[in-house]
Order: sequence, then structure tokens, then C-alpha cells
Amino acid sequence: MTQNQTTTRAGFAALIGEPNAGKSTLLNALVGAKVSIVTHKVQTTRGLIRGVTISGESQIVFVDTPGLFAPKRRLDRAMGAAAWSGAVEADAVVLLIEAQRGLSEGVLEILARLKEMANSKRTLALAINKIDRVKREELLALTAAVNEKLPFARTFLISALKGDGVEDLKTWLAGEMPLGPWLYPEDQIADAPLRHLAAEITREKLMLRLHEELPYQMTVETDRWEEKPDGSARVEQTIYVAREGHRPIVLGKGGQTLKQVGQAARKEIGELAGRTIHLFLHVKLKENWLDDPERYRAMGLDFKSGS
Repeated sequence: MTQNQTTTRAGFAALIGEPNAGKSTLLNALVGAKVSIVTHKVQTTRGLIRGVTISGESQIVFVDTPGLFAPKRRLDRAMGAAAWSGAVEADAVVLLIEAQRGLSEGVLEILARLKEMANSKRTLALAINKIDRVKREELLALTAAVNEKLPFARTFLISALKGDGVEDLKTWLAGEMPLGPWLYPEDQIADAPLRHLAAEITREKLMLRLHEELPYQMTVETDRWEEKPDGSARVEQTIYVAREGHRPIVLGKGGQTLKQVGQAARKEIGELAGRTIHLFLHVKLKENWLDDPERYRAMGLDFKSGS
């Protein structure tokens, strides 16, 4: 597409909300491809995940932020700082609220913080998600209650999982982006390196299979991505755990858990990369990784913001 800079638009739209509000699911629906991992567990997203889409002559760079929650440790605080930095730097901010949860304490805290941004040039929109789970009169009451706390430019009733209302939200956001040339090539759907997306996919498969606190005391890094002459790629990743007792949990009996995780991750990474992937997973103990600046940089987080 030949860009006419007098008509094309490009900008950033941040998705914020509580954990499990459905931000990653919404991001993937808006982009039309999987660029952010999705699990039933809270706090899945850690850093800022950017997905790129085009609507008409507008290019929208969506920023999926970590869920906003009461921080208990350095990683939590760094994730919260990343979420708000994504909102502050965006041209538009979409607050996503789960319909069943309504005006929770967490949502009220986010609204109070958003009030500080209300007088800026960025546009604030409200999206109430999972609308199929509550009655229409409840949705209307929730819409009125939230807008009474903070008037939003627009309110959208959506189901990120089913796609209801998603296109309307994207079309509206496209018109809110500032005039200017596109920021990314037309066929690019994410600004994260393939190595990072591959590590996130493996982390997603681990989170889906493991339980309790372990998923939040574990991180995955892609150490090696080697293109082979036959068009395939050899990918080596390390799963870092914080305690020695976590290693056998990740491995599973006879290594079965790690094998199943590897099979699922290899298939999805291959679909993303468009080639055959030979995936090799290693599990290593790194007791202090939650206090290691290098691990935070790998996740796209500011180590100092967690102090």
C-alpha cells in the first residue's frame, strides 16, 4: 500500500486492566493472530507485548500490559510500572473490565489513577468484556457506574473470546490514531523478536500444565536459534526455576511433563515461524533470578522500577 501521509494514521493503543480481564485474548483478536500468550492463570503477561494491525488507512500498535494488581515483590512492582508506562506513552488507552467482576477494588484503583491522565491528549475508552456471562440490565448499570466515576470517550460491550464488538473497537481506535506514516511494515504483526515470542509460547505451555506458585517463579529464555540448510531451525531454550524442588516438577515423572510441554511448544513455534522447529529444552536452577537485572531485561522490564 502506498502511504499518503496526509491521510494515513499510526499510533499506540494500550490495553490495561486487572489480571484475567482478558487483555491478551483481546489483543490477539484485534491483531487477528496470536502475539500474546493466554492462560486461565492470572498475571500471565509480564512485559509489554506489542501487536500491530491495520484498519483502513490506520496502523494501530496495541500494547498488552501486565495486569494491574497489588504488588508483593520486585517482579510484581516492575510489572505494574511497565503497565502504567505503556498507558502513559499511548495515544489511546482502553480499560478492560470483566463484566462479572464489575467495579472491584482493583478497578476503582485503576480509575483513580486514570483520572490523573484524563486531561491529557490521549483518548480513554472503556471495554466491558465477557458480556455473555451477565444480563443486559447488569451491563447497562455497570456502564453507567463506571462512566460516573470517570467519563470515557466511548464504551464498548465485547466478548474478546467470541469476537463480539471487537471490530467496532478496532475501527473506532483507528480513527483516534494521529496522522502520520505507518511505524511498521504492512505485513508485520508484532514488534517482539521471534526468539522472544518462542520463549513466551513455551512459558504458556508450562503455565497451562503446572499449578500453584511455580509458574510465577519460572522464566524461559531462548538461548539459540540456528537456521538449518533444509529450512528448519534448531531452537534451544532454558527454563529457569527459583528452587531446587521446582526442577522435578517441571521435568515430571520420567521427564514426561517437559516432553509434553516441548511437543506443544514446538508445534506452535513452528506455526508462528512457518518452518519445522527442532526444540531442545533445558531446566536450570537460578535461585536469585527474581533479583537478577539480566532476567528482567530479557522480559522487557525495568529492574530498578521494582525496587
